[in-house]
Amino acid sequence: MQLLQTTTEIRDFVSRRSGPGHRIGLVPTMGALHAGHLSLVEQALAQCDTVVTTIFVNPTQFAPQEDFLKYPRTQQADCERLEALGCHAVFAPMAESIYPPGFSTGISAPKVALELEGQFRPTHFSGVCVVCAKLFNLVGATDAYFGLKDYQQFAVLRQMVDDLNMPLRLHGCTTVREPDGLAMSSRNRYLSPTERSIATTIYQSLQDCHASFLKGEQNVQQLKSGLLKQLNTAGISDIHYATVRDATTLQRIEIADENSVALIAARVGTTRLIDNLHFSNSSPKS
Repeated sequence: MQLLQTTTEIRDFVSRRSGPGHRIGLVPTMGALHAGHLSLVEQALAQCDTVVTTIFVNPTQFAPQEDFLKYPRTQQADCERLEALGCHAVFAPMAESIYPPGFSTGISAPKVALELEGQFRPTHFSGVCVVCAKLFNLVGATDAYFGLKDYQQFAVLRQMVDDLNMPLRLHGCTTVREPDGLAMSSRNRYLSPTERSIATTIYQSLQDCHASFLKGEQNVQQLKSGLLKQLNTAGISDIHYATVRDATTLQRIEIADENSVALIAARVGTTRLIDNLHFSNSSPKS
């Protein structure tokens, strides 16, 4: 496995491997890898000829009050895990390589970014779009792999790729969970044991919301009320949203159907967690 740190190195690496029919898989991460990230790499390795994992804590997707400086950085351990899987290369650039002096180009995130995370983190998705567009371009990816825990992020990037006619396919991969259901996240390490126990209510409430739908409840207001009641009962009061939306557009709906998704963002202690559950038995199409 090669460790690449400059844009010249990554371009040279992929140019030596590119060719007709050669699939280059990209797994963008911010490091602090867990089993969820590794499952993306495994899927990429099963489908592509060359796989590049990126490790880059992207400053432009963090607001000033967010946790950019304390975001966990474990590059050596991450690289060891990736090498054991058989990943072909890690691209771990310095910020100056991605955003050199004078960099001033931006991307307006699509409409699907405006609510939910966009309401609470208004600059977040524009930063995600810029860094992903740069990584797609630098790696020359034919395929890119993202976990569906960040459901809105996947919807935003899918729309960007469609709108800008980018020549690659995005794959939305099933959320990997702890045995108690908590979605794997690099931020879970911030939770105290008590908070960790409380946090399991997030997925349980999503499951119960889906169960209510399967029993015939389609009124979104009732489904939302059930989510909020369960979270509040568990002691989760700092709730940014707990809602049911159209799974494709993330627009507000009044009546749920199989193309609906329940989404939650809430703080447990000081840690902000997100999760979701699609009402269909199948994941969104890539």
